Amino acid sequence: MEASAGLVAGSHNRNELVVIRRDGENGPKPLKNLSGQICQICGDDVGLNPEGDLFVACNECAFPICLTCYDYERREGNQVCPQCKTRFKRIKGCARVAGDEEEDDIDDVENELNFAGRERQRMAEAMLHGHMSYGRHSDIHQADNAPPQLPLLTNGEIIDDIPPEQHALVPAFTGSGGKRIHPLPFTDSNSLPAQPRSMDPSKDLAAYGYGSVAWKERMESWKQKQERLQLAKNENGRKDFDDDDDDPDLPIMDEGRQPLSRKLPIASSKINPYRMIIIIRLVVAGFFFHYRVTHPVNDAYPLWLISVICEIWFAISWILDQFPKWLPIERETYLDRLSLRYEKEGRPSQLSPVDIFVSTVDPMKEPPLVTANTVLSILSVDYPVDKVSCYVSDDGAAMLTFEALSETSEFAKKWVPFCKKFSVEPRAPEWYFQQKIDYLKDKVLPSFVRERRAMKREYEEFKVRINALVAKAQKVPEDGWTMQDGTPWPGNNVRDHPGMIQVFLGQNGGVDTDGNELPRLVYVSREKRPGFNHHKKAGAMNALVRVSAVLTNAPYLLNLDCDHYFNNSKALREAMCFMMDPLMGKRVCYVQFPQRFDGIDFHDRYANRNIVFFDINMKGLDGIQGPIYVGTGCVFRRQAFYGFDAPKAKKPPSRTCNCWPKWCCCCFSCCFGRKKKAAKAKQGKKKTTTAVLGGPPELALERIEEGSVKDNKSTVVSANKLEKKFGQSPVFVKSTQMENGGTPNGASPASLLKEAIHVISCGYEDKTDWGKEVGWIYGSVTEDILTGFKMHCHGWRSIYCIPSLPAFKGSAPLNLSDRLHQVLRWALGSVEIFLSKHCPIWYGYGGGLKWLERLSYINATVYPLTSIPLLAYCTLPAVCLLTGKFITPELSNVASLWFLSLFICIFATSILEMRWSGVGLQDWWRNEQFWVIGGVSAHLFAVFQGLLKVLAGIDTNFTVTSKATDDDAFAELYLFKWTTLLIPPTTLLVVNLIGVVAGISNAINNGYESWGPLFGRLFFAFWVIVHLYPFLKGLLGRQNRTPTIVIVWSILLASIFSLLWVRIDPFLPKAEGPLLEECGLDCNF
Repeated sequence: MEASAGLVAGSHNRNELVVIRRDGENGPKPLKNLSGQICQICGDDVGLNPEGDLFVACNECAFPICLTCYDYERREGNQVCPQCKTRFKRIKGCARVAGDEEEDDIDDVENELNFAGRERQRMAEAMLHGHMSYGRHSDIHQADNAPPQLPLLTNGEIIDDIPPEQHALVPAFTGSGGKRIHPLPFTDSNSLPAQPRSMDPSKDLAAYGYGSVAWKERMESWKQKQERLQLAKNENGRKDFDDDDDDPDLPIMDEGRQPLSRKLPIASSKINPYRMIIIIRLVVAGFFFHYRVTHPVNDAYPLWLISVICEIWFAISWILDQFPKWLPIERETYLDRLSLRYEKEGRPSQLSPVDIFVSTVDPMKEPPLVTANTVLSILSVDYPVDKVSCYVSDDGAAMLTFEALSETSEFAKKWVPFCKKFSVEPRAPEWYFQQKIDYLKDKVLPSFVRERRAMKREYEEFKVRINALVAKAQKVPEDGWTMQDGTPWPGNNVRDHPGMIQVFLGQNGGVDTDGNELPRLVYVSREKRPGFNHHKKAGAMNALVRVSAVLTNAPYLLNLDCDHYFNNSKALREAMCFMMDPLMGKRVCYVQFPQRFDGIDFHDRYANRNIVFFDINMKGLDGIQGPIYVGTGCVFRRQAFYGFDAPKAKKPPSRTCNCWPKWCCCCFSCCFGRKKKAAKAKQGKKKTTTAVLGGPPELALERIEEGSVKDNKSTVVSANKLEKKFGQSPVFVKSTQMENGGTPNGASPASLLKEAIHVISCGYEDKTDWGKEVGWIYGSVTEDILTGFKMHCHGWRSIYCIPSLPAFKGSAPLNLSDRLHQVLRWALGSVEIFLSKHCPIWYGYGGGLKWLERLSYINATVYPLTSIPLLAYCTLPAVCLLTGKFITPELSNVASLWFLSLFICIFATSILEMRWSGVGLQDWWRNEQFWVIGGVSAHLFAVFQGLLKVLAGIDTNFTVTSKATDDDAFAELYLFKWTTLLIPPTTLLVVNLIGVVAGISNAINNGYESWGPLFGRLFFAFWVIVHLYPFLKGLLGRQNRTPTIVIVWSILLASIFSLLWVRIDPFLPKAEGPLLEECGLDCNF
C-alpha cells in the first residue's frame, strides 16, 4: 500500500475513478528489494543457511520454507515439497532420515510432467473466478485474452499528458457496455515473483500446506515441544535426554507458556453478604406488596392504585438490574508473558495486526484538533508499527478534516519518535502538555528537557496551523472548495459525492525523523448518493470494515470515537492478553474497556462518569457471558462481525453407568435410540444447508474449492450464498475466510485500492446481509447494543478489561442540555430495539445467549419505559399535599415493620454494592439523582419519539454531541440552553415546592394534630426535590452567581402564596358551628 498514491476518488456504479495528487509528488517510489523471504507454512523468516545464503529447501521450485518446517516435514511428515511434491533432499548439517540413501538423486518426474493436472487447475481457477466475480461472464474472457499494454483511463477517458508512473490505479476494460471494474495486478518487472507450479485441484489444499489450520497447529505445537525439551536439556545438563514429547510430567518451565490473564473473583467476605441481602430483600418485597395490595385506601383509591402499579414496575426493573450482578469478577493481565510468548528476541513480532477505526462527521462539532490528538495517540501506541493501521472515516466529506489529517501525518513524524524515545503517557499531545504532574519523574536522559521544550513548541505551531484551517473553513466559497492543484474537492456536495481514499502513511512511504517506519494512516469517505439509505454511523463503520479487509485485513479491530484517545499506550497489549490466549481467545468476540473522561467537574453534577454502570454492572456481566458493547474503546475479533458462530468447546466423553441391568439399557436404547437418530439426521441436514454461512470460516473456502472440482453446481450455489451475504467483491469474500488475516498474495496496491473504492460504493450493501447479520447491525441509533447482542446470540463471549491506567479517555458534555440530549439518544435507541424484531424478550432463543445475560439486555432496552411510572410517582407527593390524602392507610405495627425492613434492605444493598465494587458514596448518589432527572425528561421523550417512529414513521435525527473545549475548564457547566427536555423536571420541581408550602400552611391552620400525617407527605416530596437538586442548580446557573432578582422574587412569591393559602384554604371543607335555638330565657336578668 503506497502512501504517495494520492487521493483516490471514484464511484463503482458510475465507472469513475480519479487520482488526485498533492503538489510535489512524482509518483510511487519503487519498492526496496527484500533480503529475506517468508515461510509459506508458519509465517516466520526463511533465514540463511550455514554459508550465509538464503535457505532453499526445495531445489526444484524454490518454495519458501524455513529450516524448522523443513526439519519437521522430513522427520514427521511425508518428506515432500508442499508445492511441487518433489522429495526433499538432505541438506548439509541436517540429520539423516529413512530414505536419504536410496533416493538422494531422484526427482518427482511424474508430478513435474503432469500437464493434465495443470489444465484442470486452469479451468477450475477460471470457473471459480467466474462465480466469484461480479456476474459479467465477458470479464473472464477479457482476463484471459488481455493485451499486454493497456491504456490508462481516468473517468473513462484516455489522458495523454499524465506519465504512466503517476497513475495509482489501472482500470480494466469493461467490454461492450460493461459497467463493472475488476482489479488488475501492478506489472513491475523489477519485483515479479517466481511463477509457482500449478497445484492439482483434485487434492485438498491441506496436502500443499495452504489454508490448513491443522497443519499450522501441529507445527506450532511441535515448535513449543522442541523449545520446552531444549530448555529442559539446558537446565538438567543431560546429554542423553529422553526425547519423549508426550511426557505428562514435564513441567511448564517457560513463563511465556503460562496463561496470559486470570480471573480475580470478589472476596467471599464481600460478595456473600451482598447476595444474602438480595434474597432477604426479595422476601421482604413479597410481604410488602402483599400488604399494599390487600390494604387499599378507600378515600384515595386512584392515588393508591397508581402508587401500587408504579411500585410493582420499580420492583421488576430492580430485578432485571440486580440479578445480572450476581457473579461479578475482575481480571488481571500479564503483559510480560505476552511479550515472552509472541516477541522473542531476534525474531519478528508474532503479535496479531490490529485495524483501528476513528469515526467523525461534522468538523464544526467535532473539532479537527480533537480528532488529530486521537490519531496521534494511535500512531504512537506501544505496538509493532507494521501491525497497526489507522482508518479515519469522514462521513461528512469535509475538506477541513482531510487537510487537518494531512497536517497530522506530517506532525506525527516528529511526535511518534519523541513518545517512544521517552515513553511518555498519555500520547495525545494536548493532554500530555496539559497534565499538572511532575513530568521529570522517572526520566533519566539529559536531553529530555530540551527535546520536550522543542516538541511543545512544534505542537503549538501545529495547533496554529489547524486553527488557521478551521478559520478558513468558516466561509465556504461559492464554487466550492478546491485542492492545491486546482482540482475541485470531490466532497463539495455532502449528500452526493464519490467515495474517497487517501493513504497518508503506509508501508512504503512516511517515515519519522529517525528514519523508522510509521503505522498506516488511511483517510476514507464512503460514497453518498441521493435515494440511498446510508444508515448513519453504523453504515460508516461497516464501510471501514470492508475497506480495511481489502487493504490490510487485520484479524482484530478497535473502534474509537474521534474524542477518545489512547491514555495507556499498552492498551492493545492488554486486549491481546485475552484475544491471543490459546485457552480462551478463540471464543472471545470483543474486549470492552471502560469509558473514562477528562474535563469533568469534581462533583460530577450530571453523573457523566457513569461510574456505577462501568464499575458495578459491567463487572457483573463479565462473570456471566461478558459486558455489553458500549460504542467505543472496544477491540473486536473480525470474524465475529461476519455472522459466524463461536467455535464450540469440545465436550468431555460421556461416562456410562454400570449400575443398571442390561435389560434396562436395551429398553432405553430401543425406546429412545430411533428418536436420537432421527434428530441427528435432521440436524445434519440443517448443518449442510448452513455450513457455508454459519460454519467455521476457515473451512468455508475449502468447501467451495472442493465443490468446484467435484460438483460444478454446488460451487455456484456456495459462491452465490457468499455473494448474497458479503457482497460482490471476490477480494473481500476471500478475506472473510482468512481467520488469521492477511491480504491476497501477489495483489498490487493499485488493485487493492480500486477494490476498496468498490466496497464503499453506496449500492454495495443492496441485497446482502450487511446490517442484518453482518457488521454493525442497523435499526437503531444505538447500534452498539444491538451489534453486541447479536454476537452474544451466536455463542460468543466478551471480556471486560480494566487496566490500572485507564486505556482510553474522552470528553463528555458538561452542560445540562447537552447531557440530556445525549441520554435522549441512548434511550431512543433502546426503545427502537424494544419495538423491533431484535428485542431480547423474544429474539435469540436456541442460540448461545445465557439467561442472565438476556436479563441484562432486556433491562438495557426497557429502562426508558420506567419514565412513565417514575413521572407519575414523582407527581404523587404534590397531589397528596394539596388534597390532604395519602397513598397508604394508617399503618399498624406489622405494616410498619415491613416498611422499615424494606428501607433497611434498600440501604444495605447499596452499601454492600459500594463495598465490593469500590465505588464511592458521591458517585453512587449522583447516579441515583440523574436516574430521576433523566427518567422524567430524556427517557420520557424517547418513549414518545420511539412510538412515533415505529407507528407513524416519523424519524427524529439525533444531535451530535459537541466535543469542543473552552479556556475555562468548566465554562460549559454553567451555560444554560433552553430545550423542551427541561419542561417535565421543571414542572415537577414547581409542583412539589407548591405542595410543600400548601401542606405546611394547612398544618399551621389546622393545629397540632395535622402535623403527624404531614411528615409522611413531606418526606415523600423532599425525596423528589433532593433528587432533582442538580437539575435545579443547572437552571440557576454558575455557583454563587444566582441572580439576585431570582432570589427576591422567589421569597416574595412564596410568602404571598403561603398567606393566601392560609386565608383561602380551598381544599378543606368549611367547619360548620352548632345550631343555636331560643331557649325562652331572658339572659339579661
